[in-house]
Amino acid sequence: MAKPEKRFRCGGCEAAIFENEISRNGSTVKVKKVSFQKRYKDKDGEWRSTNSLDANDLPKAVLALSKAYEHIVLNDGSSDNGVSEEKA
Repeated sequence: MAKPEKRFRCGGCEAAIFENEISRNGSTVKVKKVSFQKRYKDKDGEWRSTNSLDANDLPKAVLALSKAYEHIVLNDGSSDNGVSEEKA
């Protein structure tokens, strides 16, 4: 599996950014994709992953995904995303 460009973790929730190449209109275009998972230890102490969240996980998931979105839109000058980074 490819190594992510960046990971954002909050508790057991993780959003990882990957750059993929796709073919669009006969040319190759790079696009960012975000993978999300929650990691936890099962009853035997083994690490597992899930996409199911309980109520306490929701704010953590929102924060990790928001940080991933922020990273993509502020660090990708090639897309017109409506967000700009102010420079001092």
